[in-house]
Amino acid sequence: MNFTPGKQKGLKAVSDSRGVIAAAAMDQRGSLKSAIAKEKGIDKGAVTAQMLEEFKTAVVRVLTPHASAILLDPEYGLPAALARSKNAGLLLAYENSGYDNTRPGRLPDLLDIWSVRRLVAAGADCIKILLYYTPFDPQDVNEIKHAWVERIGAECISSDVPFFLELVGYEEGADEKGIGYARKKPDIVARSMAEFSKPQYAVDVLKVEVPINMAYVAGAKACKGGAAYTREQAKEHFLRAATATKKPFIYLSAGVGNDVFSETLELAGESGVKFSGVLCGRATWKEGIPVYAKQGVKALEDWLADQGVKNIKNVNDRLKAATPWASL
Repeated sequence: MNFTPGKQKGLKAVSDSRGVIAAAAMDQRGSLKSAIAKEKGIDKGAVTAQMLEEFKTAVVRVLTPHASAILLDPEYGLPAALARSKNAGLLLAYENSGYDNTRPGRLPDLLDIWSVRRLVAAGADCIKILLYYTPFDPQDVNEIKHAWVERIGAECISSDVPFFLELVGYEEGADEKGIGYARKKPDIVARSMAEFSKPQYAVDVLKVEVPINMAYVAGAKACKGGAAYTREQAKEHFLRAATATKKPFIYLSAGVGNDVFSETLELAGESGVKFSGVLCGRATWKEGIPVYAKQGVKALEDWLADQGVKNIKNVNDRLKAATPWASL
C-alpha cells in the first residue's frame, strides 16, 4: 500500500514496533452510560459526564502501556487522552454515538461541533467512524451511507490523516445473535469490505467484524448448541472476507468476552488471513464496569491492573499471526 507522508505518520503512531495495530477502544458513550446505570441501579440520565471521564481515564492510564494506541471520543475522552502512555497513539471517533432510530436503516450522524481538522488539532493521529451497514438494505438507504463515507474520506485527504472505517453488520428485525443471522454474516461482512475498498471512499484501514459467530462454530469453546459452520467452513469464511479487500484491515471485538475474542483470533490465525491487528475494547475492560459501579474508581484501577492487563496481553499474544500493514 502507498500512503502519503501524513497518513503514513499517523499509521505508524498507532502501530507497534512490528507495524501491527494492537489498539484498545474506549470510545463507547451511550452503551457505557447504560451499562454503568444498570450496575449502579440508577437511571441512565443520572450517569454524569464526570463518571464517564473517570472510567475512561482509568482504563487509558492502566491499559495503554500494553497497547499501540487508544481509540477515544472527543465528547468524554479528551481528559483520558492526556493520561495515555507515551507509546500509545490516539484515534478519535467522529460519529455520534448510536444511530437514527426514527426510521429504518440505522443512519449515522457526525458530532456537531467537530470536524476532521478539529480532531487533528485535538491530537488525533487517525480518524475513526462507525457505520452500521448491510449490502441488503434498500438502495436509497445505502446511497446515503455511501455519500456520507465519501465526504469523510475527502476530509481526511484534505488533512492528510488516516481514515479508519468501522463496519458493523445488521439485519432489521432479526435476532443478530441467533443462528439465522450467523449464517448470513459471512456474506454481509465480505460484501461490505468489498464495497468500502473502492477508491471513492478513501478509506485507509477497515475495522471489521470477524465474518463468523464463534457461538455457532462446531467444536469451538464458545459453541453451546447448534452449529452454523464447521471449523473448516469458518476458516473459509475468514479467507473469503479477507480476499474482498486489498486494504489493511483489523478486527473489532464486538462486545464478546476476552476468552471468546482470543479463541476467535486463534481461528483467524489458523485460517492464514493477513489481518493487521485489532482495535478492541469491551473484550478487555467490560468486566470492570460492575467493579466501578459498586466500588468506585480505585477498585476499577486495581481490577484493570490485574485482570484488565491479563486480558489485553491475551489479545496481544494472538497478534503474532498478524501482518504489518506496511507489508501489504
